[in-house]
Amino acid sequence: MGLRKNICRKGFLVAIEGVDSSGKATQAGILYENMKNEGRKAMMIEFPDYKSNSSALVKMYLNGDFGKNPEEVNPYAASVFFAADRFASFNTSWKKLYEEGYIIICDRYVTSNMIYQAAKFDEEKDRENYLDWLTDLEFEKLRLPVPDIVIFLNISPQHCSHLIKNRMNKITGRRDKDIHEKNEEYMEKTYEAALLVAKKYKWKILECVENGRLMSIEKISSLIKELVDKKTNSIT
Repeated sequence: MGLRKNICRKGFLVAIEGVDSSGKATQAGILYENMKNEGRKAMMIEFPDYKSNSSALVKMYLNGDFGKNPEEVNPYAASVFFAADRFASFNTSWKKLYEEGYIIICDRYVTSNMIYQAAKFDEEKDRENYLDWLTDLEFEKLRLPVPDIVIFLNISPQHCSHLIKNRMNKITGRRDKDIHEKNEEYMEKTYEAALLVAKKYKWKILECVENGRLMSIEKISSLIKELVDKKTNSIT
């Protein structure tokens, strides 16, 4: 990503990113199963970690307790909510496995802060200052591992809209939407920010739409596996 290298690390970290309902959890799960079937030590984690108390402020934010419009909420404050959740997860759940050489597969990671909160800035300079601050906070100050590969599932909000409508809210377990999902304008801004950030940090942008139609889950998972295998082979 052009950031601090994990000099002492023994593990390998994959972050799968995309807009809401782009298939991140599905693809992370398939990659995890593929790794296990090959006899490789792997762990899948999901952010936010809604099962942990560390996500309390994240839940309040997404429920609209700090503002019904996500753009009303200070991006620096919101970023800290998500960063604290990741810090807790890393230090209580998967740090040891990572240091033992496990492949850690993340359904969202620091990279989600980078796109969802960067979308709140209209000026490029402000967005760049924010990204510098965020990467310093999470990777330097909190010492979270830098991903070895970030795969962005390039699916626009338009292609995901019907999936969002039918998806259950991960916080409430009902069909009500969080403040990100229910705001179509913000989702468009997030997608635009994601493409800018992906190019800036040299993520792998995986085109998931072919001739106007979504690729099959199987084809996307095969392409992801190819990218991960190529990267793991290049650093071993």
